[in-house]
Amino acid sequence: MGAGCNDVRMIGIWGMGGLGKTTLARVVYDLISHEFDGSSFLADVKEKYDKEGSVIISLQKQLISDLLKLADNSIRNVYDGINMIGRRLRQKKVLLMIDDVAHVEQLRRLAGKRDWFGPGSRIIITTRDEHLLKLHRVGEVFKLEALTYDEAFQLFCLKAFETQKPREEYVHLSQLVVNYAGGLPLALKVLGSFLFGRPVDEWTSTLERLKREPENEILDILQISFDGLKEAEKEIFLDVACFFKGEKRDYVSKILDSCGFEPVIGIGVLIEKSLLTICESDRLWMHDLLLEMGRQIVRRQSPREPGKRSRLWEEADLCHVLSQNTGSEVVEGIILDDYYFLQDKVYLSASPKAFSKMTNLRFLKICGLQLPQGLEHLSNKLRLLDWHGYPWKSLPSNLQLDKTVEFKMCYSCIEELWKGIKVRSMFLSLIYFFTE
Repeated sequence: MGAGCNDVRMIGIWGMGGLGKTTLARVVYDLISHEFDGSSFLADVKEKYDKEGSVIISLQKQLISDLLKLADNSIRNVYDGINMIGRRLRQKKVLLMIDDVAHVEQLRRLAGKRDWFGPGSRIIITTRDEHLLKLHRVGEVFKLEALTYDEAFQLFCLKAFETQKPREEYVHLSQLVVNYAGGLPLALKVLGSFLFGRPVDEWTSTLERLKREPENEILDILQISFDGLKEAEKEIFLDVACFFKGEKRDYVSKILDSCGFEPVIGIGVLIEKSLLTICESDRLWMHDLLLEMGRQIVRRQSPREPGKRSRLWEEADLCHVLSQNTGSEVVEGIILDDYYFLQDKVYLSASPKAFSKMTNLRFLKICGLQLPQGLEHLSNKLRLLDWHGYPWKSLPSNLQLDKTVEFKMCYSCIEELWKGIKVRSMFLSLIYFFTE
């Protein structure tokens, strides 16, 4: 990072939670701090800021104290702090580490301008939000990526066995844990430390539990980024996590735009905050643990009753909701591309009114589902209706499709869309795929 150069540099390190940004910053800080007239490490800025609104003043005081070795209590407000930092440090070569910044105002009040600091100073910022670094005109930005498989395996073994190679009976189990962690150092450390010294049967039991209930310590760290989103951005993230991972960006944007979520800016924000990435062929992607975090957020909406969750994507939950008629207005999406449903027609003793309470359903995509008693109602808010093998000759007579942007009824039994007459205008926005 050129600590010997005389210009003042701001350096940003960004990436998703759990990648080790703070750890890396701490290592760099410890290695080069001796080259400066003064150094200060302002840790966990976001967490402290969320807990107490006046934390910026205390951080300004810490900065002054660390860099000038001066316990100065004359800072009465944020602007006193800004003036003091800009006036007293401009002749000193300092190293300032600002860790986990969430808002650009935090930066502006701690390191607002380069000329606040003396020649050769370095200000290093860690964040989950790339856009924040752009707003603050940070010149050098480094994106921290997940570990490669070999790096992840080595880190996990050091935590789980205190050696780089596990015993033979643990090799396959270790591979499964590393695959689950997906190159995320936080997950590797947490799981490695938890499994250290445990017998094989407890490892197996832990892996089974992780399939049902991911480690909360990991998900809680990841959720920090989600909690800072606006409501529309949260909805987009949950839709992608539950339904649209791996789908083309344009396709998902078309569907989400019809829901009023402004996906162009929304998806852009999620990418900047390291919650989404774009992979080959312009498809939306996210780390498996971020996906699981999103799905866990939905499960927590109603731990015992899936019919009171906003999204359903698992066969058992959908079967329960339809057979018990527990669906509610909370349900916004049902998408189930399950092997079982694709291979076999599933018959449920569900009421014809099974979907009638789901008045806010935006997405419905299912395969092979048979409801022998018929179907009386579907939501008029459907944007996506894809029912592979729809078993009846017509749609529910009260169904309106004026908000629908994608309509697929492949291999259905439909002979006429509705019984009776429907207004032609409702077809104007319909993308219609019908395969006999």
